[in-house]
Amino acid sequence: MAINFNAILDEFKRTNWKDPGTWHVAPKLLVLIAILVGLPVAGFFLDTQSQIEELEKGAGEETKLKADYLDKKKQAVNLDLHRQQLREIDTQFGALLRQLPNRSQMDALLVDINQAGLGRGLAFELFKPAPSETQREFYAELPIQVKVTGSYHDMGAFASDVGQLSRIVTLNDVKIDAGKDGNLSMEVVARTFRYLDDQEVAQQRKASAAAKKAAK
Repeated sequence: MAINFNAILDEFKRTNWKDPGTWHVAPKLLVLIAILVGLPVAGFFLDTQSQIEELEKGAGEETKLKADYLDKKKQAVNLDLHRQQLREIDTQFGALLRQLPNRSQMDALLVDINQAGLGRGLAFELFKPAPSETQREFYAELPIQVKVTGSYHDMGAFASDVGQLSRIVTLNDVKIDAGKDGNLSMEVVARTFRYLDDQEVAQQRKASAAAKKAAK
C-alpha cells in the first residue's frame, strides 16, 4: 500500500490547530506520538535523572565506606601485632634510657672516662667539662674537652673502653697530632648524656609553652 505523502501534507496544512475536534488522522497521530515520546523524556529529566545522580553518588559513598571498613578491619586484625611492637619499642627505649645516668651519677661517669684513659697509660693534658649542659627533649648533653698523649695503640684502646662503658659516651671532633717525644697527642670532645628528672622535664615544657605563646 503506497502512502500519499502529499495528501498527508495537505491534511496538516488544512488543520485548524486551535480546534482539535476538526483534526484529521495524521495530525492526531502526530500529537499522540509526541505525547507518548514527550512524557517519558520529560519524566526522565524531571525525576529519573536526579534519581540516577543520587544513585551514582550513593554508589561512590558505598565504595568509600567499603574501603574505610577494609582499612579498619586490617588495623583490627593487626592490633595485637601493633601492641606487641609498641611493647618492644617501650622495652628498647627503657633499656636505652637506663644507659643514661641521672644527675647524681654524672660525677661518677666523668671519673669512669678519666680512669679509662689512665688505665691505658694515657697522660691527660686537658679534661674540661663544659660549664653548662645543653638540654634536649628528655635528656641533657654535656660536652667535655679532652686532650691526652700516648701511643696510637693506647689511644685506640681508650676509645674502645669508652665505647664499652655502661653509660652512653660518644667521642667527637677527634684530632691526632704527632708529639715532640714520639708519642701522639689527641684532642677530642667526649659527649656524655643524662636523662632529665620529672621536675626538669616539667620546667622545660613550661618554658617551651611560654616561648611558643610569646612568639604568637
